[in-house]
Amino acid sequence: MINKNRPHVLVLPEDDANRQIADAFALEVQDPRRIQVLPEAGGWLSVCTKFQSDHVKGMRNIPERHLILLLDFDNQNDRMDHIMQKTPPDLAPRVFLLGVQSEPEDLKKVGLSSYEKIGRKLAAECRERKREMWNHDLLERNAGELDRL
Repeated sequence: MINKNRPHVLVLPEDDANRQIADAFALEVQDPRRIQVLPEAGGWLSVCTKFQSDHVKGMRNIPERHLILLLDFDNQNDRMDHIMQKTPPDLAPRVFLLGVQSEPEDLKKVGLSSYEKIGRKLAAECRERKREMWNHDLLERNAGELDRL
């Protein structure tokens, strides 16, 4: 269980594939009380809706909370702008939008292994301040958000 009085991250995944990657990532976090993967939202529009209906108030009440919206970009370059426009300005510094350029299934298709191994490798790279897998064509769009994190 997360400690609300210390900096922590909630991850709101779009679908089961993203949830599996996030769960594996969370297994590699040193302090498990700093990250919680939420149930999948059921589509990128549902991520937006759930963020606004379920998390805006909580984030305002808990200043140590950060939120990662984990979704498929479905090769839609305007998706990030669409979501960030709906993010209240006071929360924008604590909301991060991460995901695969197309969809997570493509990570497996190009041979990057299982969702569990992908999630663990991405976490290890964050811990080691590396970006080998993060620099893959399907994930490189996350660079700016990783810098903010």
